[in-house]
Amino acid sequence: MTYLLFFAGLAALILGADMLVRGASRLALSVGISPLVVGLTVVAFGTSAPEVAVSVGAVLDGKNDMALGNVVGSNIFNVLFILGVSALIVPLMVNIQLIRQEVPIMLGASLLLLLLSLDGRLSMNDGALLLVLLTAYTVFLVIQSRRESQEANDEYTQEFAAKTPAPWLDRMWVQLVFIALGLALLVLGSDWLVQAAVTIAKAMGVSDLVIALTIVAAGTSMPEVATSITAAIKGERDIAVGNVVGSNTFNVLGCMGLASLVSGQTGLVVPQAAINFDLWVMVAVALACVPVFMTGRVIARWEGAVFLAYYVVYVTYLVLAAQQHGALGAFSTAMLSFVLPLTVITLVVLGLPKPGKPG
Repeated sequence: MTYLLFFAGLAALILGADMLVRGASRLALSVGISPLVVGLTVVAFGTSAPEVAVSVGAVLDGKNDMALGNVVGSNIFNVLFILGVSALIVPLMVNIQLIRQEVPIMLGASLLLLLLSLDGRLSMNDGALLLVLLTAYTVFLVIQSRRESQEANDEYTQEFAAKTPAPWLDRMWVQLVFIALGLALLVLGSDWLVQAAVTIAKAMGVSDLVIALTIVAAGTSMPEVATSITAAIKGERDIAVGNVVGSNTFNVLGCMGLASLVSGQTGLVVPQAAINFDLWVMVAVALACVPVFMTGRVIARWEGAVFLAYYVVYVTYLVLAAQQHGALGAFSTAMLSFVLPLTVITLVVLGLPKPGKPG
């Protein structure tokens, strides 16, 4: 029954996010907001709705570890797993705006979350700061999008129309029903998922944090998985990358901002394990995007394979550490002695100017 509850909650989250995006997007278009702005805000943020629902629901249930672990784990999963699989399908194009603007913003948000967490607590003031930054970022995107070319606007119009071709969604009452049902499913699904995940964690003898970083994070990232992999298959390779980067920024500023704000005067307690390891991994993954994205503005298949391999390594470490497995020592030594130095060298080489190209 626990696993049935988990998958039912996951299904409700995915369906709820889809209904919310469809309803809110069509409603925004109905009141005169351009498709480009809808794509940059409503659709991008809508794919992170499951993370918001689970993290806020976890805080209200007193499961702080799961609230933070869900966001940190989702950001790691988005880059290493989703971009890894998508790049294996087809090499991914990286829009120049992502390199110059969106990736630095994602990295800055990740660093800010790490710094705010170092004292072991995310206060209501911290949450308010994150939400103010999210608001400023959204307003900036809206203003910037008004200056975009008609070609970019047409691209978002085509992508949006392909996702919601149903003419009956043009009726405002249908849009409002979709939004209401989507929100209801998100709330219900998050409650089921958190309950089931806590039960699974206890049965496996691991912490709520580890379950949130792995199973829950992967589950709440299913909308991003569907969006990016579908975009890669359809040849919309820049959308596949942009969806991940935008979702990661919203996860930090929006999800953790709301979760911290509803935590009350006590604040959201940050697990020491996350401070010592997982938050640093999240920042390192965001930082790794910079040289990888800059190599000819393409994520090659071999780079996707490396991303995917690192996600397997990360999850393996979490499982071994949670169970205090005898192989943990040898695994950690191999990582510190060989894998991490090789990674640093590779990233440095990737970041160097290529012959014949401007630095």
